[in-house]
Amino acid sequence: MQGQGDILVVSCYELGRQPVAAAGALAALESAGFLPAVQDVAVDKLSEAALKQARLILISAPMHTALQLGVRVAARARAVNPSAHVAFFGLYAALNAEHLRERHCDSVISSEDPAALVALVGRLAHPGSQPAARSPQRPSFPSRRALPTLDRYARLEIDGESRLVASVEATRGCKHLCKHCPIVPVYGGKFVVVPRETVLGDIAQQIEQGARHVSFGDPDFLNGPTHALRIVRELHQRWPQATFDATIKIEHLLQHRALLPELVACGLLFITSAVECLDDEILRRLDKGHVAADVPVALRAVRAAGAELRPSLMPYTPWTRLEDLPALFDFAVEHDLVDAIDPVQYTMRLLLPPGSLLLDRAAPWLRAFDAQAFSWSWVHPDPRVDALWRSSAELARLEAGSDPRATFVRLRDLADRAVQRTRTAPFVPPPHRTSPRLSEPWFC
Repeated sequence: MQGQGDILVVSCYELGRQPVAAAGALAALESAGFLPAVQDVAVDKLSEAALKQARLILISAPMHTALQLGVRVAARARAVNPSAHVAFFGLYAALNAEHLRERHCDSVISSEDPAALVALVGRLAHPGSQPAARSPQRPSFPSRRALPTLDRYARLEIDGESRLVASVEATRGCKHLCKHCPIVPVYGGKFVVVPRETVLGDIAQQIEQGARHVSFGDPDFLNGPTHALRIVRELHQRWPQATFDATIKIEHLLQHRALLPELVACGLLFITSAVECLDDEILRRLDKGHVAADVPVALRAVRAAGAELRPSLMPYTPWTRLEDLPALFDFAVEHDLVDAIDPVQYTMRLLLPPGSLLLDRAAPWLRAFDAQAFSWSWVHPDPRVDALWRSSAELARLEAGSDPRATFVRLRDLADRAVQRTRTAPFVPPPHRTSPRLSEPWFC
């Protein structure tokens, strides 16, 4: 089991970035004396030769899209190598553990702790006895030596320039309990700090590979503001030309607005924030911790500090009113956010994974568990809302890679027609606002 290729780690998708989860798994296994092979099917074709050689296939599923791709990998693995042990690990593996074991794999690591992977490998390598591999040492930082190079992944686009991106995590989990969030059923309001030396070591090895921008993948970078500040201060001290982005709640942007100027001084370019929608009743149901009126305040604070806000949205919920949808486009125009919101964001629909807190108070809109989607299905009480979602999602899919401003106009026209809004003149987007962004749109 310890030989090269006996263990295959497969990453499927991590927002278009070089994968953090797979790099952590590789580091843990290597520190325990194993020599795993790795594939990232987000950028490379799945190797059947690698599947046939492996005795253990570990599939990373830190997010919903990765899980949907991962079950395809598992099916192919079982077809070409039925004797191999197939296991899933990561956040979405933990959420869907029972279903995965029933239909798709032999084991599920219900934890994001790489040590659990080492324990599984040890048990399989030496069944019925103590593992022969040495006890795992805490790896100094994630192992990226065998991963595809950074130029294969998403880049920072800024002022007509393209820069390689390092992807890291400073924390895992979240201290908040937003009811629609998939992190909550697994972490239950807790978060884990990644040691500063681990984060900085991971950044260092990616900067050596040519990265000039760092994307922090934490669910919320300011869950631990002191920890975050220590990391970005040293980041700026060691690599003063490097920039970074992070995900931060609207609630935290207001609570910690005094920190924003220092974050920008340390290289912060933009913040992704889950605005979700502009309806206070929906935000209350989701327990988001902010109201619609907070969003412009947070936007002004971020811009005053010298950074940009890139809102992520979830327009389609069982409580969405048809008139809520064109209002999102109006808000983007009014606040000069047309270039800051990827068009696909206007089509995002509520996912209800196993364990979702929203299932506790589900109403007649809830339907059966959709095994292929790994989510409980639901139907909006107003069929016009679901009709608009379907047409908008199809338009965004067909126009992926097209001019996002043109897609914005067409999506807004769909929403206008749904509420029978007639404009006296064609909509003309405002002049381009220089808005740094990553080349991969945000997905879950």
